[in-house]
Amino acid sequence: MRTALLIFTLLFLGQAAHADIYMSVDENGRKTYTNFPKKGAKKLNLDPPSTMAAPKPRAPTATPPGFPRVDGETQKQRDGTRRSILEQELATEQNLLDEAKKALTEGEATRLGGERNYQKYLDRVQGLKDNVALHEKNVEALNKELAGVK
Repeated sequence: MRTALLIFTLLFLGQAAHADIYMSVDENGRKTYTNFPKKGAKKLNLDPPSTMAAPKPRAPTATPPGFPRVDGETQKQRDGTRRSILEQELATEQNLLDEAKKALTEGEATRLGGERNYQKYLDRVQGLKDNVALHEKNVEALNKELAGVK
């Protein structure tokens, strides 16, 4: 009996609720919406809510005519310049990462005089760890960017 009641409840709740909606405008211009028809009210034709997934984004459109184009040699020069800039940034970021790791190693090994409270030591070391993590993420992002350069 309970199973039948449960199945009936699930089937009943699974159905979309539907009611006719009416809109009326009073003498002051105020709109009133109701599910009961009144004299002078207009029935609104509302589509039921969609249960489908959101529409997929449109594919990019073709390049419009008259859009400026770059010849192959110029693009190769630009790609080369971009690659060299990214490589310089990567080298700088790797140096900063090495310095941050060295500072973390030294910071973990020493305990400052003002850090009698162990939490102060942990907070300082956590800041050093966060700095290392930041530089690691930057190196990873630059490597990913370099992989996409032609």
